[in-house]
Amino acid sequence: MTFLLRGLRARTLAVLVLSAAGLAGCQRADDAAFGQRVHAYLMAHPEVIREAAEKLNHNEKLAAEKASTDAIAKFRGQLEHDPRDFVANPNGKVTVVEFFDYRCGYCKLAAPEVVKLIDQNPDIRFVFKEFPIFGEVSDTAAKVALTREAKAKGVQLYQALMSEKALDDAALDRHLTELGIDPAAARKDAEHPLIERQILDSHALAENLKIEGTPAFIIGDTMIPGADLPALRAAIAAAKGGPAPAKSTS
Repeated sequence: MTFLLRGLRARTLAVLVLSAAGLAGCQRADDAAFGQRVHAYLMAHPEVIREAAEKLNHNEKLAAEKASTDAIAKFRGQLEHDPRDFVANPNGKVTVVEFFDYRCGYCKLAAPEVVKLIDQNPDIRFVFKEFPIFGEVSDTAAKVALTREAKAKGVQLYQALMSEKALDDAALDRHLTELGIDPAAARKDAEHPLIERQILDSHALAENLKIEGTPAFIIGDTMIPGADLPALRAAIAAAKGGPAPAKSTS
């Protein structure tokens, strides 16, 4: 009970108790007596605390969803049509944006589904937002992926790097070599200040959208934090105007 009480304003509880107990709106009670009546009422009706907390949580969720929707609308151009991003199926009618990090475990969990969506749905335009948050190797991988040679390998490179359980510099260079990219040249090109600017812009955009972790998917006005694959499929189906897909075990 103590924990829940901290989450509610004292005034809110007072109004609830006054209303339920039938006290007059202008009545001024002695603090001690009033406190005793509040305590007695809450002890007799503890469900009031739960109901008020649930209502507060519901209102906060609605406010957060509206703020997210407003932010997505405000920054939609940067989200969906930044010419610097790699885009798979650029002529697709439904746009999905993913903020990701190559060393993020949940991103790796979602990656096979991302690749499947791209391969099986040419009408899905998929925007890759490099959002490195797990240290130096993540930074290097993201910047290398934004070089011209690496972007030409787009989905192949994404799939290769996501397949590594613990991506490090050696694994990065190995995958670049396997895809016909010179690691040394790619690392040098990745130092270009315009690529650094793009990474900084991606972080600023994520901050404006209140994205604090990876992966984060955006479809239309819907944001899906984490590797919630059923929610991702449902949002895509809704954007296409069709029925929600059947639940999957993946």
